[in-house]
Amino acid sequence: MADNDRVNDLALLLTPEGRALLDEVRDTDPARELAVATRLRREHPAELVSAALGQARLRQRAAVKFGAEDAGRMFFTPNGVEQSTRASVAAYRARRLADSGVTSVADLCCGIGGDAIALARAGIRVLAVDRDPLTAAAARANAGALGLADLIEVRQADVTEVDTAGYDAVFVDPARRGGRGRIFDPEAYSPPLSWAVSAARRAPRAALKLAPGIPHEAVPEEAEAEWISDGGDVKEAVLWFGTEPGAVRATLLPGPRTLLSRGLPDPGVRPPGRYLYEPDGAVIRAHLVAEVADRVGGGLLDATIAYVTADALRPTPYATAYEITDHLPFNVKRLKALLREREVGTLTVKKRGSAVEPEELRRKVKPQGPHAATVFLTRVSGAPAMLIGHPA
Repeated sequence: MADNDRVNDLALLLTPEGRALLDEVRDTDPARELAVATRLRREHPAELVSAALGQARLRQRAAVKFGAEDAGRMFFTPNGVEQSTRASVAAYRARRLADSGVTSVADLCCGIGGDAIALARAGIRVLAVDRDPLTAAAARANAGALGLADLIEVRQADVTEVDTAGYDAVFVDPARRGGRGRIFDPEAYSPPLSWAVSAARRAPRAALKLAPGIPHEAVPEEAEAEWISDGGDVKEAVLWFGTEPGAVRATLLPGPRTLLSRGLPDPGVRPPGRYLYEPDGAVIRAHLVAEVADRVGGGLLDATIAYVTADALRPTPYATAYEITDHLPFNVKRLKALLREREVGTLTVKKRGSAVEPEELRRKVKPQGPHAATVFLTRVSGAPAMLIGHPA
């Protein structure tokens, strides 16, 4: 479909007839979509019915990121749903900027406007820029739908040609997907990371949203690097400029709870203790496992694996603790016999440093019974091992 056709579809949905139709198809069951479309096409243009049903599907998908109330009023593109920031993460970033005194932000590569919305709700004036006509149109529609049009100016333009000199900060969210899926090379982002860093250096403050797998060596010396997780899932890395040069932190939402690097040395390897701590993914990405080990008085099971072991239970928000009942060399038959003896029917399999797939292991051990257990497939001092236990 041509860009103009896609923009026209969105324009149809913004008419009174389109908005009324969106309300009518809001909760359409995908299994009944064909029947609903057939009925509605007797009273409405076919292209409008198709656009409304497509938008209803996107809103249902977007509810996970934006909440049902906002998603039910917003306008989305397929890429927009996929690439948008989760609202809780965007709100956290916006609050950091607002608390630092920022009152205006140039949001470059704004997408359908998720970050611009969070910034505006934090009281910040936003210039939202995207080069794609449909995406920019959706961002403009979303600003209006959520009552934020007075704070958000949307501009369709190439971000590399936008003058950001009059803004307190810039926020850049480069596209990290192409025709073949995710892009892992930061210089293949659109725009490239090097351009985003240059734009950040020209601004009083800046935040660059990046994939959480960004190599630490790619972080400029003058930037602060923050890895953010939400509900235990790692969402992104952010490079902050104009804050704390060289700082490294992991932030866990909800909360927020932030673990700041103190530059601790490697905690070293030790024998398995009574407890195993599984650090949050943001902690691991930020290379702050040593901070967790220090907090719980523990060490590593293996020099290359981010599992911490300790003798005492010291609860920490930065890791999930498990009480370990058994430590065995890896052996499927032995595990199967142990689980049968203990009548374990609910088996959670976690792995790190093991080639065994969890589902394959479950098929082989055939857990049955009223009890539950967690098995960790990992290495202990380089040797394949199984640690069995339960959440502490």
